[in-house]
Amino acid sequence: MQTVLIVVHMLIVVALIVTILLQRSEGGALGIGGGSGSFFTGRGQASALTRATAILAFLFFTTSLGLTILASYTRTNTSVFEQPASTAPAGETKGAPQGGNLMDQLKKLDPAPAAPEPQAPPRSQ
Repeated sequence: MQTVLIVVHMLIVVALIVTILLQRSEGGALGIGGGSGSFFTGRGQASALTRATAILAFLFFTTSLGLTILASYTRTNTSVFEQPASTAPAGETKGAPQGGNLMDQLKKLDPAPAAPEPQAPPRSQ
């Protein structure tokens, strides 16, 4: 049902775009239907295209609401916090430490600190 409604919605969107582009351009915008050899003339064209635009806009909003209602029925209430933790992310290596807090993990990754080098006493002159 949802797929059929999506297809109908897309057809309405295309028809609405075409209808809007066919309307007479009053400000030099994108309207392409202002030529003198049109099928309709003057007022007849304006009222028919205005009526078609209004009908298509109503159908667009109706199908949008219908898709929203259908999506709410198929949605499941899940939380990220309720999902089990994954065993290992894709980029993680096998030797990485598991468990503990962040500081414990960083300490396990660091090699043992080397003995500090003795410092020479400052030269006095």
